[in-house]
Amino acid sequence: MRTFASLKFFNYRLWFAGALVSNVGTWMQRVAQDWLVLTVLTHNSGVAVGITTALQFLPFLLLSPYAGVIADRVNQRQLLIATQAAAAMLGIGLGTIVLTGNATLWHVYLFALALGIVSAFDAPVRQTFVTSLVPPENLNNAVGLNSASFNAARLIGPAVAGLVIAAVGTGWVFIINGLTFVATIVALLLMHKRELQPQVRAARKGGQIKEGVRYVKRRADIVVIMVVVGVVSTFGLNFQLTSALMARTEFHKGPGEYGILGSVLAIGSLTGALIAARRTRPRLRMIVGAAGLFGVTSGVMALMPTYLTYALASIPVGFAALTMLATSNAWIQTTTAPKMRGRVMSLYMLVMLGATPIGSPVVGWIGQNLGARWAIGIGSITALIVAAGAALWSIRYWDLELSYAMHRPFVRVEYGRTTSDAVRAQQEAAALKLSEQSIEDARR
Repeated sequence: MRTFASLKFFNYRLWFAGALVSNVGTWMQRVAQDWLVLTVLTHNSGVAVGITTALQFLPFLLLSPYAGVIADRVNQRQLLIATQAAAAMLGIGLGTIVLTGNATLWHVYLFALALGIVSAFDAPVRQTFVTSLVPPENLNNAVGLNSASFNAARLIGPAVAGLVIAAVGTGWVFIINGLTFVATIVALLLMHKRELQPQVRAARKGGQIKEGVRYVKRRADIVVIMVVVGVVSTFGLNFQLTSALMARTEFHKGPGEYGILGSVLAIGSLTGALIAARRTRPRLRMIVGAAGLFGVTSGVMALMPTYLTYALASIPVGFAALTMLATSNAWIQTTTAPKMRGRVMSLYMLVMLGATPIGSPVVGWIGQNLGARWAIGIGSITALIVAAGAALWSIRYWDLELSYAMHRPFVRVEYGRTTSDAVRAQQEAAALKLSEQSIEDARR
């Protein structure tokens, strides 16, 4: 079955299983952290939750370029073991402080920042390590299954976290999260080294960050993706914050119902991930279209009058968001030259996650002062604007021509036929062909 094709590889099966367990813990901690700040350490302060989120993602803004260079240079398996061990210690440490009754808002801020530093080095190597686990022809499928694992965990983690918080408080959630990282470490240690795919490592030299930036600037397709994903992530992908505000201030619900909102959202996300895994190759128009769909569906979700209708409306929001993110990830990984992949992915992660320190406090302020519905609405409006702008720019840049017919295909899109921009489109196609040849060379 094409959807699960990558699971036939032993090393990828280990990775998938370990990541699934670890991701459950990650989602549990996210819910517990926001609930701890919102209801225990403050009195429903959306700004405090926004600052916590911002501190956790600020290191992506500051460290991602350098982390990408490290990912291109070092043994990725060993680096992942180190980052997973560090994340485990941070989870257990925060849990211990909460359980002993010594936690303050500043403790949470510091632990969020420390976890962000670890995650900044973990993210680019985690994203690119999948190329070591499957052959190039299975990469798109493996990227989609990674997203499916993350969102399958999202179905379980928030709901379990809500139940644990209601039963024994937030402290044990952090302890459990710390222990789940052991699963990924064990998976990495058990992998068959001889079955790992050969990788092109970048030589140590100066100017490698600038080299990565220049590479991205030459790739107009990647620039468009980063702009779209960056804007949507900044103002729209703040689900932990906005769901906490909606559950607490609009619907007057407790931690259990808050956790369920995250799990219901994951139904749509998991569906989007599995569909992405079935596609043979990613497409740019899918990314722009998914961003527009996110704008529409999140706008509808913000208007839902009851807890139940809000929860149901979150399913298509999750589907649109994950379709955009999974397709963007797959496009960048499958079209980037192997020796540049870590740096390009780090710049992508910088845009996707590094924008959160800017967006989260703003969205939190809007939620606290204008209401939780407007906190979601700002994401809807900005997503629609950037999707429309990207679509218009793409039509102009790649010289799209649309033709209509009364039979299949009803609409046909043709690229680069009449203007000078077609030359640049051809150059992009040549760059893509060259990167594919680099992948083949790496295999040999």
